[in-house]
Amino acid sequence: MIKTRFAPSPTGYLHIGGARTALFSWAFARKQGGKFILRIEDTDLERSTQQSVQAILDGMAWLGLDYDEGPYYQMQRLNRYQEVAEQLLKQGLAYHCYASKEELDVLREQQRQAGLKPRYDGRWRDSKQTPPPGVTPVVRFKTPQEGYAVFDDLVKGRIAVANHELDDLVLLRSDGTPTYNFGVVLDDLDMGVTHVIRGDDHVNNTPRQINILKALGAPIPQYAHVPMILGADGERLSKRHGAVSVMHYRDQGYLPEALVNYLARLGWSHGDEEIFSKEQLVEWFDLAAINRSPAKFNPEKLTWLSQHYLKVADNARLTELAMPFLLERKYALPGEENLLQIVGLLKERVSTVEELANASTYFFQAIEPAEALRAQYCTAEIRPVLEYLTDRLAQIEWERAAIHQEIKQTVSSYKLKFPNLAMPLRVMVTGGTQTPAIDAVLQLIGKEETLRRLRDQLHASFQ
Repeated sequence: MIKTRFAPSPTGYLHIGGARTALFSWAFARKQGGKFILRIEDTDLERSTQQSVQAILDGMAWLGLDYDEGPYYQMQRLNRYQEVAEQLLKQGLAYHCYASKEELDVLREQQRQAGLKPRYDGRWRDSKQTPPPGVTPVVRFKTPQEGYAVFDDLVKGRIAVANHELDDLVLLRSDGTPTYNFGVVLDDLDMGVTHVIRGDDHVNNTPRQINILKALGAPIPQYAHVPMILGADGERLSKRHGAVSVMHYRDQGYLPEALVNYLARLGWSHGDEEIFSKEQLVEWFDLAAINRSPAKFNPEKLTWLSQHYLKVADNARLTELAMPFLLERKYALPGEENLLQIVGLLKERVSTVEELANASTYFFQAIEPAEALRAQYCTAEIRPVLEYLTDRLAQIEWERAAIHQEIKQTVSSYKLKFPNLAMPLRVMVTGGTQTPAIDAVLQLIGKEETLRRLRDQLHASFQ
């Protein structure tokens, strides 16, 4: 059975690059009818935090990337790593290294000054020295000194690295915790991972991991290294490009399906399709369609997708998502039916749920027009027209069709064009010039509040 995994380190939030890797691994497993595993690689004791673990779990849940096994935690498997390290020591495939940090720092500096690539020199590999007293050694792997580590990357093609270019990597630190390259090998082996899909910053680790697997007589997974994501300027992705926590996008009011769709298109494509569901992604997903060159993060494209998904989203769902933003602003909110209609009216004009909440302000409170708008639209010529309309509106049943009819009749009576009245009306009631159809807006603001705002503004704007 096909098995993939996502194996983040809990040293920070779930970022865009990690989320895309998780998405590709999840989509491949689902397409192949296999299993997707979540594993938390928490052996970096200084930097790993429970807060980061929770951020990863929350991000996965928000994106809808469900896993079939896990989460597994490396710190709960220490006995297994120590057991296999001991096995390799007994077989002569690993050895104890007593070199101190200071010794290795001196070695690296000497190599740098000589123009050499810094690497461990194997000083304890076949040493007959007496171990120094009081030093707890690390366990190093005896990397083969001849031949090649070769693998056919499912994205990059065949890669071969000469073993003599690789030094003897540490398997177990002196505190008994595994290094990345040892822990990941045993985890993938024990969990039956068949396909390792990860960022191409791990390409250089793969030959080392293959050599360890060969030493254990274990099957070699297939590897697919996904190119990195760059900013729109071609530089390495950073916070200024939008490389923030996945949950930051939730908190800004993006819909998860918009971010999933966007991440899927970062370095993968299916023909010219731009908008597709997770179900379609699973149906179409193929590792061969992953681009070999880096993808560029484009915030405008994400905003465009977000706008699309907001337009087609269910009003009740959007209302629920908007509620925290609305409550934060301490608005006096109308009943549920009114809120649903407000959301339905505004959702085609915004890109995020937060924007929707911001755009709805004038429904819940009067906004004073800027002086420039007053000067432009609240003219002496339009005052009698607005007074006439206000009196007419006070006499009708408060329904959109009736409101529209009164505006239309007023325009006709004064021989105006519709915008000549609609725009001043909009400014006086909402404080701005950008709203949906004014008759729909007035209906939802309500008769009493609309008339109050009009009368207030007629008094204030024409003194």
